[in-house]
Amino acid sequence: MVQTAARMEMLPFSEIRLMLEKATQLQKQGKDIIHIEIGRPDFDTPQVIKQAAYDSIARGNVFYTSNYGSPELRKAVAEKLQRDNHIAYEPEEILVTIGVGEGTYAAVAAFLEPGDEILVPNPIWLNYIHVPNFFGAVPVSYDLKEENDFQIDMEQLKSLITPKTKMLVINTPGNPTGTVQSRETLEALAKLATQHDLIVLSDEIYEKLVYGGAEHISIASLPGMKERTITLNGFSKCYSMTGWRLGYAAAPREFIQAMVRVHHYINTCASSFVQEAGITALEKAEPDVQEMVKEYARRRDYMVQALNDIPGVHCKTPGGAFYVFANIKSFGLSSNEMADYLLEQAGIATVAGSAFGTQGEGYIRLSYACSYERIVEGMARMKDALARLKK
Repeated sequence: MVQTAARMEMLPFSEIRLMLEKATQLQKQGKDIIHIEIGRPDFDTPQVIKQAAYDSIARGNVFYTSNYGSPELRKAVAEKLQRDNHIAYEPEEILVTIGVGEGTYAAVAAFLEPGDEILVPNPIWLNYIHVPNFFGAVPVSYDLKEENDFQIDMEQLKSLITPKTKMLVINTPGNPTGTVQSRETLEALAKLATQHDLIVLSDEIYEKLVYGGAEHISIASLPGMKERTITLNGFSKCYSMTGWRLGYAAAPREFIQAMVRVHHYINTCASSFVQEAGITALEKAEPDVQEMVKEYARRRDYMVQALNDIPGVHCKTPGGAFYVFANIKSFGLSSNEMADYLLEQAGIATVAGSAFGTQGEGYIRLSYACSYERIVEGMARMKDALARLKK
């Protein structure tokens, strides 16, 4: 019998993907499933981006690039960060990655020793728990609570810092809550990180998906923070390029030089023609992004209203991303039980809040990245199914 390495116990399968598999199996049996579990935009990649990839391949741009990424894309990312986020980077301070997932892996591998502590939001996309565990680092959770609008509790965060704390993760706009951390919160966080000499790992993949006047602020733009921040971002969500697998990290040059050594041994480089399409996304696809954001806002408003109209359910209106984190505690079911019930009894695929950490228990995550019409149908099914539970 093959014996896997003990560290593989630190890498469980994603519960999001497990729910997708369950839902897919039911679909194969002929059941109509509404997919609001997966963070996958239903929009096609904008044509201008696809055309750039076609043209790049036609020109023979099919070979390796630099491990760091093509000079042209790194220059375009640096210009984007100056234009949108008000941070001055040189192309040498940019690493092109295979999505934010690889950026997370490279940052943790490059900077955390076994026993080092990393402060991680709870709830959060669980790569930030499992990847540090894999390397022998110690994730320490800080709570994002509904009663605090899922803003970071600075007093709790301070209490968790020890001499072993080396890195701090933030995610804004956030997955699964959709919360946009306020300027006040980020300024307090910056002060704390400076006082304790912490590296900040800032996941900003949803930065352009903000609504109702919410403002995305990159923590690296605050005084003294560029020097200690690794900003992770990419093209999957905002440009509807999930299958293209393209992201980037922006950080001081010495940080990037460490991370590229990890990246080099995993992937060598991102696909050359995909990198060229990334340049076009940054330079020409903003009108497409704004159209998507407008439609996401319409879907969000409907979903939040419909959920809050269901007896026993309540949820905050998220300021960003494309998720709603709905409180279902009144039904007396665990979040896993609720997700299974909705899938089996209503044909709605959601994700148990516990998939994102202990603070997610009692919640389910719903994505409004599917069509408006399917959301309307899904909310009607959910209302009927939950009414049966209340009887």
